[in-house]
Amino acid sequence: MSVTTSLSTRASVKADAVVLFFYQDQKDFDAAVKNLIKDVPHAKPVIDSKDFEGKALQTALVYCGSGYATNRIILVGLGKKADVSIEIVRRAAAVATKAAAACKSSSVAYDLPEVKGLDAEEIAQAVSEGACLSQYKYDKHKTVSKNKNGQLVKKFTILSDKTSAKLVKKGADSANAIIAGVMAARDLANAPNNEIYPETLGKAAVALGKMHGFKTTVLDKKKIQALKMGGLLGVNQGSVRPPVFIIMEYYGGPKSEKPIVLVGKGITFDTGGISIKPAAGMSDMKGDMHGSATVIGTMATIAASGIKRNVIGLVPSTENMPSGTAMVPGDILTFMNGKTAEIDNTDAEGRLVLADALCYAERYKPQAVIDLATLTGAVVVALGNVTTGMMGNDDGIKAKLKKAAARTSEYVCELPLYEEYEELISSDYADIKNSGGRGAGSITAGLFLQHFVSYPWVHLDIAGTGMTSKATHYTPRGCTGVGVRLLTEAIKNW
Repeated sequence: MSVTTSLSTRASVKADAVVLFFYQDQKDFDAAVKNLIKDVPHAKPVIDSKDFEGKALQTALVYCGSGYATNRIILVGLGKKADVSIEIVRRAAAVATKAAAACKSSSVAYDLPEVKGLDAEEIAQAVSEGACLSQYKYDKHKTVSKNKNGQLVKKFTILSDKTSAKLVKKGADSANAIIAGVMAARDLANAPNNEIYPETLGKAAVALGKMHGFKTTVLDKKKIQALKMGGLLGVNQGSVRPPVFIIMEYYGGPKSEKPIVLVGKGITFDTGGISIKPAAGMSDMKGDMHGSATVIGTMATIAASGIKRNVIGLVPSTENMPSGTAMVPGDILTFMNGKTAEIDNTDAEGRLVLADALCYAERYKPQAVIDLATLTGAVVVALGNVTTGMMGNDDGIKAKLKKAAARTSEYVCELPLYEEYEELISSDYADIKNSGGRGAGSITAGLFLQHFVSYPWVHLDIAGTGMTSKATHYTPRGCTGVGVRLLTEAIKNW
């Protein structure tokens, strides 16, 4: 799924539907409508009925007659000019594309609006992202009755004039790289456990590396044992499938530049282990490796975009299964850096595998490390499915992520790592324990991870934003691909 650009006009472009954007402000709306009706008289009844007034995300369908090369025009509102943001543009493109798909349009062209404060490149990127990402469906295993609510749009064209053509193409190209990364992350995270497990997750990372231009190394169990990754090995004890440790390297910046390291939790299925989860909803735990999916997708996007930064991606991957060999509460694990942890709850396993990966990250002498994980149910209670929990020891990284969040609308909210919370994870038998109970559950998970870092670091808990039961404008039900756009934006403008 990708976007192309064209110098065709909205009247001459060959597509099943053309999307036109309108402001709600009366002067702008009247002028735009006047131009439309001049070309397409069939639009007048829709406007006269006041079924469409340019309100934010409002849509209407117009059949063209002989005025345009296309048969359909989708009108979509941006709302009041003063309130329009880059996110409104994304959402408007998404709802318009869904309206086109409902009319069985497989190709759509977009006549870009002018938006104060945004150039043609930014607008083209926003429209492309909203349009394409809205059409995602994980239906590869369906054999009949796909897309009951209309077919998906397959061809996307952004219109430009000669003056803006270079900027529009640049925006579309940037969007194409991002879309590929987000789609890859969604596909990996939505895939069932009998398709994506540690070994095949490693193979997927290798394939994406070859496709987009980053190096991938997959360490097997023997090499993991040699590294003394006790957390990853401990969680893996109950599974018949061996663990892997995935290393992805992209060097787009100067050799002297310290890398940014991304770490993603790769629990390909989480039963909870001996502290087993309830049966209801356990199938969602195929997505407990969303942190790793995001890191792999981001590496693909950064490499495809040719971003001039050095970026490393690390993924510790295993299943968390109950069996006669599984770790049990009371066990004590020794991690790569020699620290020990008492197991209080085997369902608090993500932090155990991340701990070893964070230790491994130290060898790169990183300028920054960002880890992502569907780590705690507590963050869903606190922030729902809208905002990612953010914790860490470096205000500079947090500021960069907050700025990127404002641009991408992949929101982050900082939670504190006050030392007073440390007593919740103190242990009588080891350096720390892996669970501090229900209170401040996201914070104590972050504090656990902090014991394994010696560099500027931020932790992103995506348990709420990575998986959702309700689709939004350009985010599907299920696994969302969250974090790819956020991290790409942050690293691009680092």
